[in-house]
Amino acid sequence: MTTAYTDWRASVSLTGRIIKWLAVPMLFPLLLALYYGRGFTTFLASLALAITVGWALEQAHEDAAGALGVREGFLMVALTWLLVSVVGAVPFVLEGVLTDYGATSTLRYPVNALFETMSGFTTTGSTVMGSISFENHSRALMMWRQETQWLGGMGIVVLAVAILPELSVGGAQLMDAEAPGPGLEKLTPRIAETARALWGLYIGLTVIEILGLFGFHLVGLAPEMTLYNAVAHGFTTMPTGGFSPEARSIEAFSAIVQWFIIPFMIAAGMNFALFWHLWNRNFRTVWEDVELKGYLGAIGVLSALVAGLLYTTPGLNTLANAVEPSLRHATFQIASIVTTTGYASIDFNLWGEHAQFVLLFGMFIGGSAGSTGGSIKVVRWIVILKTLRRELFTSAHPRAVQPIRLGDVVVDENAIRGIYAFTMLYLVIFALGTLVVLLIDVRGAELSAFEATSAVAATLGNVGPGVGIVGPMYNFNAFPRVSKLLMVFFMWVGRLEIIPVLVLFTKSQWRR
Repeated sequence: MTTAYTDWRASVSLTGRIIKWLAVPMLFPLLLALYYGRGFTTFLASLALAITVGWALEQAHEDAAGALGVREGFLMVALTWLLVSVVGAVPFVLEGVLTDYGATSTLRYPVNALFETMSGFTTTGSTVMGSISFENHSRALMMWRQETQWLGGMGIVVLAVAILPELSVGGAQLMDAEAPGPGLEKLTPRIAETARALWGLYIGLTVIEILGLFGFHLVGLAPEMTLYNAVAHGFTTMPTGGFSPEARSIEAFSAIVQWFIIPFMIAAGMNFALFWHLWNRNFRTVWEDVELKGYLGAIGVLSALVAGLLYTTPGLNTLANAVEPSLRHATFQIASIVTTTGYASIDFNLWGEHAQFVLLFGMFIGGSAGSTGGSIKVVRWIVILKTLRRELFTSAHPRAVQPIRLGDVVVDENAIRGIYAFTMLYLVIFALGTLVVLLIDVRGAELSAFEATSAVAATLGNVGPGVGIVGPMYNFNAFPRVSKLLMVFFMWVGRLEIIPVLVLFTKSQWRR
């Protein structure tokens, strides 16, 4: 007779502790609600609910940290991301119920609110909000929307490991479960110190960007970039999130703002361990990093390709035969798509199909391992290409032994199998998801295969916008509720890189 193996009560209890602490970041929009005079009741009630729900879940186990194992870690991480998104959706629903101005919001419906907060915490950037919602919501609620991405960028569990002493013992396996791909590097002797170091770098880069953006406003180069907008976009650039309080995203700001944001998006897609090495003057480690070279090379080549297409394609108004705009928008959109940030400096729905296809291709590249970016990740593609080359070589030289190297490091064969398994799972989920979205489309007009493909690629890869009806100046509200819930699942599994969620549906997770 088999017996239950996973101590789910320990996982639920630890999840409750994190939910309870979600009340702390809610204090910021609560203060903004007081300042602007809108939304105070919404956030006071949401804050109280987070504390209550968190406390109730915490009572499930007395010594949760002591019972934490690998299986409990997977369950806790998956539950945390799901329940944080559910609790984080409460302010959107409450504002629609408690206020007159919330009556025009699509987010007053629970499915839409869950879509928005899952998109926020997973730093996807896809939205169901239309232009009217952007105008009518309180500034406090819009800042909470931005803040969800900042909290999710470096990782909610990583933050918990950094600030909650009881999680430090099992912190390494929790951080592995939250970002199970290659690239987690122990920067300090203790994992809690590593978590604090990563969050310190993350906070520092966010502050630098906010000061720079607001500086352009102070000197008159970006009148629209007020302090509120500077903070809002600082909260969503470094997590590669892409939410903006402006309906037209970064198109609403001047060219200098767009150029300024580009290097921060690129930095956000880099392995944050490299910033640690830079801080400690380990310049050689950074210079010799194979993944960094591949990452920057991919952005450079695709940007040049799109810029050429924009410059030479007739009918693109200000872009055709215009060097600076073509180069700016091409570089901005490629950096935004490859890093899975999802900002838009222009409506690329108006571009030709060739340029749009390059953007779709970029959705599958992703940022570096150890970054806040999503999708498949550059290091996996490098390993896959190296192993394919090895197979061709060993076909001609059967006796040759040729290990796969990343710089001076030999990649373990088990890690290579894991990379192939993840990539195959990712592509299978993408293909099946696209088919299902096409089959359940009931909008009254046919959803094109290209639109469905980009919608699934954008949500599974945590990219944000797609093309067509889910383009950068549009939204996902046209999809039926079933499709939205399916995309919520895509965002969830995409952020946790599939395994920690899918393993919960296997017998081995629950039985001896």
